[in-house]
Amino acid sequence: MFDKKFLFMDNKNIQEPCIRVRRTDLYRPDLGYGFVTEQNRRENELLRFPELNAAFDTLYWYRNENMSEIQEDHLGCFLDSEGIVADYAERGRVDAAAGEKRRIPLSFKCDVTKQRNYRVTVGIETEETMEEALIFEGRRRLVFRGCIPAREKFCFSFPVNVSDIIPRGQTEVYSDRTLDITVVADRPRLTEITVQEAECPTLYIAGDSTVTDQSAEYPYAPGTSYAGWGQMLPAWLNGSAAVSNHSHSGLTTDSFREEGHYAIIEGIGRSGDFILFQFGHNDQKLPELKAWEGYRDNLCRYIRESRERGMYPVLVTPLARNTWKGNSGSYNDLLEEYAEVCIAVGKEMEVPVLDLHGCSCEWIKEQGLEAVKPYFFPGDFTHTNDYGAWRMAGVIAGEIRRVCKDFPAQGYRFLADCVTVPDEEAVWKAECEIVLPVEPEGFEDVVNPEECAEVLAETDRLSEKATRAEALDMIIKTLHYFPVNVYNDMFHDVVGHEWYAGTVECAWQNGMIAEGLTEEGHFYPEREISLEEFLAFAVNAYKGRKHLPEEKECVYDSRCHDFARSYVRAACQLGLIAADGSGEPERILTRSEVVQLCRKMKL
Repeated sequence: MFDKKFLFMDNKNIQEPCIRVRRTDLYRPDLGYGFVTEQNRRENELLRFPELNAAFDTLYWYRNENMSEIQEDHLGCFLDSEGIVADYAERGRVDAAAGEKRRIPLSFKCDVTKQRNYRVTVGIETEETMEEALIFEGRRRLVFRGCIPAREKFCFSFPVNVSDIIPRGQTEVYSDRTLDITVVADRPRLTEITVQEAECPTLYIAGDSTVTDQSAEYPYAPGTSYAGWGQMLPAWLNGSAAVSNHSHSGLTTDSFREEGHYAIIEGIGRSGDFILFQFGHNDQKLPELKAWEGYRDNLCRYIRESRERGMYPVLVTPLARNTWKGNSGSYNDLLEEYAEVCIAVGKEMEVPVLDLHGCSCEWIKEQGLEAVKPYFFPGDFTHTNDYGAWRMAGVIAGEIRRVCKDFPAQGYRFLADCVTVPDEEAVWKAECEIVLPVEPEGFEDVVNPEECAEVLAETDRLSEKATRAEALDMIIKTLHYFPVNVYNDMFHDVVGHEWYAGTVECAWQNGMIAEGLTEEGHFYPEREISLEEFLAFAVNAYKGRKHLPEEKECVYDSRCHDFARSYVRAACQLGLIAADGSGEPERILTRSEVVQLCRKMKL
């Protein structure tokens, strides 16, 4: 039976066998334990896979730096995170004053014998209070958030599931027999860690990017870190069940099975385990996965197969997006039908349904476009940051308790009892502006290995006149509206097999098409676009992402068509058309000019 104790301090009073860990012990497969820092991450490719490790890595420009200067004293091993960041700021190598406080994680890794559940106990002794301390397990799954008091021995115990995984961008299963513990604080510290085999149910999660264990860059700040609610859920549970998250970005109810993720759960899931399913964001992009057709059929099949293995299936309606219609300013619920299917299937097959969609949708509509932005990754309207994922995990926990406590099957009642609410820590939000980090001076030669091509850089034939459909496509890409691969025949001259059908559908669904841009049921997708028409499309799209400034009269009021006047006024204030009156509202735009206008709108 696996049972190991790692001691990060000298203590002659410890009688049981233990492994003494020094600050210089960096993880190596032959050693079997140790800290993970920039140094050994550079030396070992497998330490760079987020899903096989703690899912923390430096911002790309620091990957040749040794930021994690581990120290030790009579209380254990620690990082002076606050001091390191302050030193980098003093030398002009990081802007510590912009946005949230940034911190450096302390990550420890050890080998285990097999994939199963383990109980981990983390011990910390500190001479100074650790405010807003975070403890993560595995692939950046949060298990503790709170204050660790000074001069008291803090012990926290929690279950961890170790299982195989298919990492992002890979097509084969990677065997994982390691366990990761990470502490984030101003001065993160470890005194001792105990790892023991444990018998407890496992809560498996199947889903997409809004659920998955997202990685984070450091110096870390919650507001600029992508996160799925699945990786925050353990902190809302009482330790009676381990969480194993197999969600991934881009997955549908089809591809979760086809790419092999479901097979992993089938291989290790046991009778009495639970499995949560949340899909829809990507299903709705594919015609074969329409809500009441392929999507519904796949959910029913997952439920049947889970029950055949003695597992307890649970459906989760898809997380709502922060999407609003530009023309009316009303909330644009793009996932309502998929949520309705989940609820209908739940009733039909007597499966609990956690209505995340209904709860998140109500909250977004109540708060409004701008008020909920601090809970989403900057410039993103679908994916939450750590604050938003924490909030949505709290919604899931509340729904588990509400829905499962009176469910007939005993197992579901056990799941309801697993939920705990850390009352004094329940609210987690940014205390200051959320600002994306910017590459500091001196790192210009460091190449970003994940850098995407500049927005619209692939646009060709720049000197040619732009069509309405082409301009709309560029606007949609610029403002991060998600693509649509279906078309509902709302215009006589747009047919489903044309490349721009999904573009027009997306624009229609999101309120980009203003009155005055259509004529008797015709859209004229291949007509050359004028500046004022572009501004009408663009301003409506922009309104779905940001509030517009207060409307004011402008020099173009008498020079544009009536339908375009309010849009041109807004565009004048946004800098999309020259405020001095030198613009020409009726001028036909080239593809190059459309690109330049879109870049001015980039979020």
